[in-house]
Amino acid sequence: MGIGDTILNIVGHINDFFWTYIVISVLLGAGLFFSIRMNFVQFRLFKETFRVLFEKESFKKTGRGTTPFQAFTISTASRVGTGNLGGVATAIAMGGPGAIFWMWLIALLGSATSFVESTLAQVYKVPDDKDGYRGGPAYYMEKGLKNRKLGIAFAITITFTYGLVFNSVQSNTIRLAFEQSFDVSKWIMALVLMILTAIIIFGGVKRIANVTQIVVPIMAILYLLLAFGILLFNLGAIPEMVATIFQNAFGIREIAGGGFGAAIMFGIRRGLFSNEAGMGSAPNAAATAEVTHPAKQGLIQTLGVFIDTIVICSATAFIIMLSGDPSQYMDQSLKGIQLTQNAFSTHVGSWAGTFLAIAMFMFAFSSVIGNYYYGETNIQFIQHNKGYLMLYRAAVLLMVLFGAIAQMELVWALADLTMAVMAMINIYAIARLSGVAKDVLQDYMKRRKQPNTTVFEKEQIRQRSGIDFW
Repeated sequence: MGIGDTILNIVGHINDFFWTYIVISVLLGAGLFFSIRMNFVQFRLFKETFRVLFEKESFKKTGRGTTPFQAFTISTASRVGTGNLGGVATAIAMGGPGAIFWMWLIALLGSATSFVESTLAQVYKVPDDKDGYRGGPAYYMEKGLKNRKLGIAFAITITFTYGLVFNSVQSNTIRLAFEQSFDVSKWIMALVLMILTAIIIFGGVKRIANVTQIVVPIMAILYLLLAFGILLFNLGAIPEMVATIFQNAFGIREIAGGGFGAAIMFGIRRGLFSNEAGMGSAPNAAATAEVTHPAKQGLIQTLGVFIDTIVICSATAFIIMLSGDPSQYMDQSLKGIQLTQNAFSTHVGSWAGTFLAIAMFMFAFSSVIGNYYYGETNIQFIQHNKGYLMLYRAAVLLMVLFGAIAQMELVWALADLTMAVMAMINIYAIARLSGVAKDVLQDYMKRRKQPNTTVFEKEQIRQRSGIDFW
């Protein structure tokens, strides 16, 4: 047994215990708690999320910071990628069709969690030195909870998780996709990805925003057009397929055979990786936006969770399940994205595998960009030090290189472990500060009834300490 297998074995045992006995209960419980406390904001104001995202203010640059739409695309760049294509396939292969139901559930409940964390990021954001804003969990832990040590612990965790571990997952998936379609050497792919990443991350957040707001929508639309085109040709099979998902999620046979636990475990793990609700990642992007009211960016981020899981992940899952019998779409010899490529090729021909390899490159590379920014903003929180930032950038490039050559199982196991730790810290903080988010939401709803007055003032909420910007 090599060192890689030894590390994989150790991390796997830790993950099994941590996720089984702690993480799943906390994620579902937190989603339900925030849904009730916010009066099910994710359903009640679903129409409002679209109105806010596409109002003129969302695209207009009025001062410092990114536009709300740019902040949305930065966070979506991190969400839409490996989890939607490779992660869904892994969930089905390891947990069966029932895993999809648990992905849906964690997204629907997690949308409320996403609203709370992104709203708090706006409330406690601060101006930075580059005519923009910075914010996120580390900032609301320091300013809202008056606990800088917890903020530093989170900042270190997210920097390691996103900048390093998650970026290795993204580069690993790109390599597997290109290996399947083009038979490209993993070392060539590793070097290409490292060079491209270096070009972008030395350009700053404005370049990140400019790249993601173009790449993400175009590739998502093209991918969805292909996916929905396939589904239209298989409409008759969809009801039976949905029934299979629910049967496998709750079926007696699955419970007796142990498949029930696997469905929950892999559905929630891959769901969290994909939509990131509660992990404390998207708030870092949400805080960069110039908005008139914090609740607006909170609502926009709930829409990101919905699009990521309910729309894109579902489309991928349906196509995989429609590609053949369970022996084909639960083939564990294939590696994540390769299973998705095979499914698309079954439906429309071998060219689809090539298209997915290119789409995966765009999705995953945009995720690398978004992930990098999360680490950068948290390093700035710990200390404004150019030396630390340069070390971080070098580490990001090395992890992109490592991910492209490492075995898939190891990078996913590391991702599961680090994102769980990150989520636990963040959920503790936003639960403590959820009263602030509730007051902000109530203020927004009151102001929405009066035309042209959705401008937030901190005097309207009870807990004003630590709110510097508003």
